[in-house]
Amino acid sequence: MKYDNIEKGIFIERPNRFIALVDINGRTERVHVKNTGRCRELLIPGAEVWLCRSDSPGRKTAYDLITVQKPGLGLVNIDSQAPNQVVYEWLMEQGFSVIKPEYTYGGSRLDFYMEREGRPMLMEVKGCTLEIDGLGYFPDAPTERGIKHLHELKNAAMGGISSCIAFVIPMPGVIKVLPNMDTAPEFGRALYEAVEAGVKTLYLPCVVRTDELYIDRKLSRKINTDILSGWN
Repeated sequence: MKYDNIEKGIFIERPNRFIALVDINGRTERVHVKNTGRCRELLIPGAEVWLCRSDSPGRKTAYDLITVQKPGLGLVNIDSQAPNQVVYEWLMEQGFSVIKPEYTYGGSRLDFYMEREGRPMLMEVKGCTLEIDGLGYFPDAPTERGIKHLHELKNAAMGGISSCIAFVIPMPGVIKVLPNMDTAPEFGRALYEAVEAGVKTLYLPCVVRTDELYIDRKLSRKINTDILSGWN
């Protein structure tokens, strides 16, 4: 996926989870943060950030905060809408005959329903932006919604439907995501139960640029060989 109208800025502060103050060429601008997670290790005063300027009329903010430079790591895309979009682009290349975003299953709306040769599959997508010592951790804040989705995937797998949770990793050098047991132990337990029931886990590292994000196809296939070989 590509972004238009990208501008660089310096992060000042985040008054609330939706708004940040950013210095853009010497002026302080209120911008929309497209991620409701904590991002405390990323959004620190003085951090270089990249913003997408919107020309939509009626907006309260003219910019969306998209990407952050994390010292010692590199660019991290924090746009919470991006993971689903890059996964959709990736799924279009995987040979499925049916791909339906936002699919209602049980009591939840899961991110994707797919079919290959008449076989149904369910997928939930999670974007991971928390990195510690080269590993990704999810979530960076408690998530009841995420736990509910794992329960739905678990029930689907127990009912014979192929199911997976896909961790999109929009930062360099990270190829695996672990549950953040310190912050969200309930999610971690739900993930382990889902995996025990047959839910597959995909790790999807991305190529991150200031104006672009896409799944690293070659690396993703290499680290998910067992799962993806069963798709073909």
